[in-house]
Amino acid sequence: MKKYNIFLFDADDTLYDFGKASAYAIETLFAKYNYPFELELPNKFNTMAHDLWQAFERGEITGYDVKTERFVRLFSMLNISHNPAEFNDEYIHLLGKSSFLLDGAEDICRKINESGKNIYVITNGFKNTCKARDKFSPIARYKSATFVSEEIGYSKPAPEFFRHVLENIGSQNIKEILIVGDSLSADIGGGIAADIDTCWYNPHGYKNNSGVTPTYEIKQLCELEQFI
Repeated sequence: MKKYNIFLFDADDTLYDFGKASAYAIETLFAKYNYPFELELPNKFNTMAHDLWQAFERGEITGYDVKTERFVRLFSMLNISHNPAEFNDEYIHLLGKSSFLLDGAEDICRKINESGKNIYVITNGFKNTCKARDKFSPIARYKSATFVSEEIGYSKPAPEFFRHVLENIGSQNIKEILIVGDSLSADIGGGIAADIDTCWYNPHGYKNNSGVTPTYEIKQLCELEQFI
């Protein structure tokens, strides 16, 4: 099996349990403002947010649009009157404090780090969330850096995003790099366009109808040990 010296990990839903963090943030804020909360609410919110993130990856909307529009839609659905931008700021703050990891994330990052290989995180998230999360996350000590679309000015899968990453990790050999992510469009498609080997993290066993073919596919993060 081919070995890699540099691992580029997506953040949410690859290393971090975004669904759990988002549910925690939503429930906490609804309790703070005494808004009615139901258990299915976080799932409904995440579905709306997912559609907006897809539009963001296609370049149809901005990151700011994602931040505000997801709460505009949520409050409209619930008939709640609240400033979406202010609510988003509080939501982002809570996300940064809730660095829930997916199964196997800490263990595989530790093993990669102990083997002398390098870990970088590449994300379309927001810089404030990422910086805050690093303060609480046990895997922060294992990674060399985090590349955030909001800071770069381009988002995955844009070639400019990956060009920026490659220019800043100092690798002279693109064949020693492996991208690991759950998004076929942002992570896998972007990696293929940049001529980087890719590994699709697909824990739920979804069918690939995207038209892009990852170099590898795994269901558990521990499977990455074969590439160290």
